[in-house]
Amino acid sequence: MTESPSLLLTIIAFFLVLGPLVLVHELGHYLVGRWFGVKADAFSIGFGKELAGWTDRRGTRWKLSALPLGGYVQFAGDMNAASQPAAADDGLSEEERAQTFHTKPLWQRSLIVLAGPLTNLLCAVAIFAAFNLAYGKVVASPEIAEFSESSPAQEAGLEIGDRITSVDGNAIESFTDIPRHVLPYPNRTVSVTIARDGETMVVPVRIGEVIDTDRFGNESRIGRIGIGAGEIEVIDVGPVEAVSLGVEQSIGVMKLMATGIAQIFTGERSIEELGGPVKIAKYSGEQLSLGWSQFVSFAALISINLAFINLLPIPALDGGHLAFYAAEAVRRKPLGLRSQEWAFRTGLALVLALMLIVTINDLATLPVFGG
Repeated sequence: MTESPSLLLTIIAFFLVLGPLVLVHELGHYLVGRWFGVKADAFSIGFGKELAGWTDRRGTRWKLSALPLGGYVQFAGDMNAASQPAAADDGLSEEERAQTFHTKPLWQRSLIVLAGPLTNLLCAVAIFAAFNLAYGKVVASPEIAEFSESSPAQEAGLEIGDRITSVDGNAIESFTDIPRHVLPYPNRTVSVTIARDGETMVVPVRIGEVIDTDRFGNESRIGRIGIGAGEIEVIDVGPVEAVSLGVEQSIGVMKLMATGIAQIFTGERSIEELGGPVKIAKYSGEQLSLGWSQFVSFAALISINLAFINLLPIPALDGGHLAFYAAEAVRRKPLGLRSQEWAFRTGLALVLALMLIVTINDLATLPVFGG
């Protein structure tokens, strides 16, 4: 087992991951807002008390705040950092009011809100595309070349030489396509379609449950069917294919996250598997200790994680604002300020409760608490 990195390296790695990704997210909001003529009163990395900052010639206060777990852009006309609208009798001139967020058309407000998570996604796509361009893509025939000991696939009747063509109706073109339909689903039975001796048959396979432990002792519960590929080839890709693969990989990660959340709600997974800032810091330090390639790849996963979380339809998050705008589009008028305020308070309570749960989970995994 590899020795865990020092506390100093962990802290440095945490800020190297979260700082740039929060900056990218908020820049997405800010730049699209400026594009549509919305004035930004404040741009903050972190929440709470300002530690350092300056005011630019447009009147935007750029600042670094005390609690480094996110950030915000406060546009003109916002009552607070959560983008709640200010009262109508705000004392602004017509020219000033024209630069406020809430006077803009619905589609512009929606794009400004969507820009943050979308920028995080694009950041991840760019990272994956760069790796694809530098290292190529792995290609392997979906033909079974070997079985592991106590292989669920072998027990189900699959044989060496069988070519897997689909899993639960999802087409399989390369052996690398199989894990996405297996790893997240321990103990689930899937229909595996194979080609054998010119014939096609469907075999039900119950996915085995494995507790996978990495070199730092971190455990994860995954599914495996106990098969191995034959010859594996790495081929070069051009810029267009590298970006296309980056998009596919990013979407694949988001699907895995959505599957994990759904499994927690259905009881297939424990809420204890959720992680928060402490676990992100721990993993950041571990990945940085392994080298910059592993660290940057991990940053791409966290960037997708930020996009995914912010798109959840919870008031106080970007997805909550988009849900309000969807309701506004249907009703052809905004929700009342009182309704928005109560929704915001409820959403904030949910976010804080979730933060408390994941922080308790994180602390429970630390050696000092017996994890």
